[in-house]
Amino acid sequence: MSRAEAAATGTPAALLGPDTLPAPTANLALPDYPLAAVSIGIVHLGPGAFHRAHQAAFIDRLLAREPGWGICAVSLKSRGLRDALQPQQGLYTMAVLDQQVSYRVIGSLREVLVAAEDRERVLERLAHPQTRIVTLTVTEKGYCLDARGELDLRHVDVMHDLATPQQPASALGYLVEGLRRRQVRGLAPFTTISCDNLVDNGLRLRAAVLRLATAQGSTALARWIEQEATFPRTMVDAIVPATDTALCERVADALGVRDQWPVQREAFSQWVIEDAFCNERPDFASVGVTLTNDVPAYVRAKLRLLNGAHSSLAYLGLLLGHASVGDAMNDPALAAFVRRLMMEDIRPTLTSPPGMDLAAYIETILQRFRNPTIRHELAQIAWDGSQKLPFRLFGTILDHLRSGHPIERLCLPVAAWMHFVRRRAQAGETLVDPLAPELLRIGRACANEVAHDLPLFLALDTVFPPALTGDRRFVDAMAQAYDCLRVKPECLAQVLRETDVALR
Repeated sequence: MSRAEAAATGTPAALLGPDTLPAPTANLALPDYPLAAVSIGIVHLGPGAFHRAHQAAFIDRLLAREPGWGICAVSLKSRGLRDALQPQQGLYTMAVLDQQVSYRVIGSLREVLVAAEDRERVLERLAHPQTRIVTLTVTEKGYCLDARGELDLRHVDVMHDLATPQQPASALGYLVEGLRRRQVRGLAPFTTISCDNLVDNGLRLRAAVLRLATAQGSTALARWIEQEATFPRTMVDAIVPATDTALCERVADALGVRDQWPVQREAFSQWVIEDAFCNERPDFASVGVTLTNDVPAYVRAKLRLLNGAHSSLAYLGLLLGHASVGDAMNDPALAAFVRRLMMEDIRPTLTSPPGMDLAAYIETILQRFRNPTIRHELAQIAWDGSQKLPFRLFGTILDHLRSGHPIERLCLPVAAWMHFVRRRAQAGETLVDPLAPELLRIGRACANEVAHDLPLFLALDTVFPPALTGDRRFVDAMAQAYDCLRVKPECLAQVLRETDVALR
């Protein structure tokens, strides 16, 4: 943008950078360390908005005490972030969306590279003695896994990495080649930390790296990685809405300079890491990172309480005519239903992780759902229901069936998903789901009658396990829930209240 264009739009002409930082205020925090003193100790693959609002923000708070943990952010192919942040010398703004919006200029990204254009520099950064940790947010696709969760040797990038191991294309290929160079040079491996929402993410990443190294014919390297390297499991949590024009304008107004790619995040942010490092690590605990030997307990709590409640709000809220999480939480009957679902149905199936109060965690989740500064669309949360529900709700239902406790309340969100599919199919709308063609076929065949519709859904053995469909208690409870939700939206609030009263 030229100075004339900036003046015409009211946008500041000056870019954010070390020489244009505004003075700190009560609502604006700046790096509390000299940028020139920071050296790189972490390489991050896949620096999207989530990384910049989550892991990079945690590291930013460390650097005043431990300046040796700056981040080299590596985009595998996209130039966008590098082109935006390079003129800003890596600085960007994080808006924290709470009752009052605040801002923090983040300085932890000390280098931004594009692997496709600068492969050798990325590999040398991975092999550098000061690189002790590598983190990833590359989404599930970036792990190149097949339907069984194993490395897909026929994936185009994996095939490239098998043919030319020292010129990698995939994130896994970069990890293997970086580790190979370290082995050759007599360096300790880096600790590799997946920050993607995959169950047992560290274990899956480790298995994929070992398989790629072995498939490349590097059995000695694979053995060294297996014996010396570690891949801690993690759990990450924060709502990070996409950057839009409104955010850019808000940041420009607050700082008086132009930020080409700010990020925004709710105030809540959680990072749980398995305490299994093969190299040095910073004092993560000092900035609120949880180090534990039981990451699965935190993952279960998040999946069942946060994600289970999110899906319940989405499908029941859409039936009630709501559009966002905030709208749904402003519905007294629905908000009370979801709170009781979490407290009385989900919480008893969980073992409290060390240091976590589940009752307080539930109240924090409900408060996050009510955050008026974040608009989280229910339709987006409703995506991929066939993949999400087995992890978010089915485990809780199975636990209740084993213990003989009621499941009626838990079945209502599952039935609401079925009605969501039926309504979209019969309205000729699209469905975002890996099983979309099959689900739309079922939805079009539905008659809005439980005896006809329910068997069509329960026959989906890729969604519903035999442990559920073979249990008469589950089938009967689903029939009751599906029948209840056939009513008009204006009657649903009464259905939710009546279900709650019956189960008290």
